[in-house]
Amino acid sequence: MRIPPIPNNHRASVTDCGTPIHLASEVSRRDFMRMLGAGTAGGALLGAAAPVLPQNFGDLEKALLLNAIDVAMASGADYADARIIHTRFEAVGTREYTITQVQNTDSLGINVRALVGGSWGFSATPNLNADAVAVTAREAVAIARANDQVAPGSLSLAEVDVYPDASWTTPHSIDPFTVSVDDKAALLLRANEEALRVRNVSYVTSSILSVKEQRLVATSDGSFVDQTLLRINPSMTITAISADGREFQTRGSVVEPAGRGFEYVLGLDLVGNAPIWADEAAQKQFAARVDPGVWDLVLHPSNLWLTIHESIGHPTELDRALGFEANYAGTSFLHPPESVLGRTRLGPEFMQFNGNRNEFGGCATTGWDDEAVPADSWPIIADGVFVDYQTTREQAAMIAPYTGNTRSHGCSYGQNWQSMPFQRMPNVSLLPGEEDLSDDDVIAATDRGIYVEGRGSYSIDQQRYNMQFAGQVFWEIRNGRKTRMLKELAYVGRTPEFWNSLSVIGGDSSYFLGASFGDAKGQPIQVNAVSHGCPTSLFRRVQIINTA
Repeated sequence: MRIPPIPNNHRASVTDCGTPIHLASEVSRRDFMRMLGAGTAGGALLGAAAPVLPQNFGDLEKALLLNAIDVAMASGADYADARIIHTRFEAVGTREYTITQVQNTDSLGINVRALVGGSWGFSATPNLNADAVAVTAREAVAIARANDQVAPGSLSLAEVDVYPDASWTTPHSIDPFTVSVDDKAALLLRANEEALRVRNVSYVTSSILSVKEQRLVATSDGSFVDQTLLRINPSMTITAISADGREFQTRGSVVEPAGRGFEYVLGLDLVGNAPIWADEAAQKQFAARVDPGVWDLVLHPSNLWLTIHESIGHPTELDRALGFEANYAGTSFLHPPESVLGRTRLGPEFMQFNGNRNEFGGCATTGWDDEAVPADSWPIIADGVFVDYQTTREQAAMIAPYTGNTRSHGCSYGQNWQSMPFQRMPNVSLLPGEEDLSDDDVIAATDRGIYVEGRGSYSIDQQRYNMQFAGQVFWEIRNGRKTRMLKELAYVGRTPEFWNSLSVIGGDSSYFLGASFGDAKGQPIQVNAVSHGCPTSLFRRVQIINTA
């Protein structure tokens, strides 16, 4: 089977998209424990109760993690890992000419996860001192032991290489937290002002959310991974109201989140593009309603990425397919693994889906996961056939007999220091075609169709099978050209039939990354950020409905 790689301008490897990997430890384990003892004696070095938030992790934080691992293993754990996570979040929001939100939060703590037999235990604390960390480690082991007594078993974790001193940073040129709130608000207000110049545009909201995660992970295997992850989420929603007040339309989802720095926001040219998006909102007031029925459908990546997320991303999560998520988020039509892997056709032979943690700009892009597994890239759908799931170290052995792969794909992630890591969605992307077809080329292949931009409302059933998706902007296509604007419509279908109707796929020049900052999963709920890349694509004979 031919598995084409992600084009070079859409990917970056662990070694070339961030801080270089360092594999030579400069401080020995014995030195760490000596510092730990000194810090405990001094009381203040490791922070007694309310630690000063570090700008960068250093030897003392590493010593705390080593202590946590040592205590957990001495308490009877078969395996243990621990994390110190410092999360910064900032939100700047505006409406028309007013700043409506300024929020800045910091969160710092340590967690320990322990394996006893076939069961996990987890505990966390915001207290970064040796005594509190030791108590937390013992508690994680006690919980694991109690769980294993209720349901005795064994668990074999997938093999992983050891990285004793590794580091990675999201590639960026401007740290969002070095840009002032004043500058961010000024940019948003200028964009709002430009949108409000368009006739009938009455309301505009805009915001910039910034996240910076510093994550230091240690495992009883001997790995130490220090990472800084950056994500940024600009947004704008524009509302147009007719002169008589009877008709209003909005244009939202105009830009996407990214795993980038503030240079990404500057490159979007919010001020220059705001009038274009505002004009689309105004045009939607007078757009025609579609004749429901069967149409060809050209989906721009700004719309298609969400369909990928719901109909390909979620059903290929192994824990969902095995029923672990059934109580909260449902299961998957791609089950059981032994019956569907390598046997289920989900699209034409030219359709290739890639799961990855290393796509440049992806919100799920990282150097290593929360189990110190290096970022991976692998086929989920190859030549139209479903061939693999998303996995962690715990899950890899469950499907190894059917995939031939005994290693984790590195999909373990916990939202913050209070959250136990578990399987979370990586970037899941539809690879561009071999021929570099542009948007116009794909539209030209359509005699009677609809072109859809932007994500809208959506619905999909508990097995990720029956689905309905709307959009932001719709254009009727006649004889290979966009003509009039349409409004208030959605496409419906079933996942296998929909993807098998894929007829023409765009090339590298039409490839685009959409993303979500808020993919919820688990109980208690955790939130993950994830991106999905895809080119503009043509689907034949899709059912279209009116939503008005």
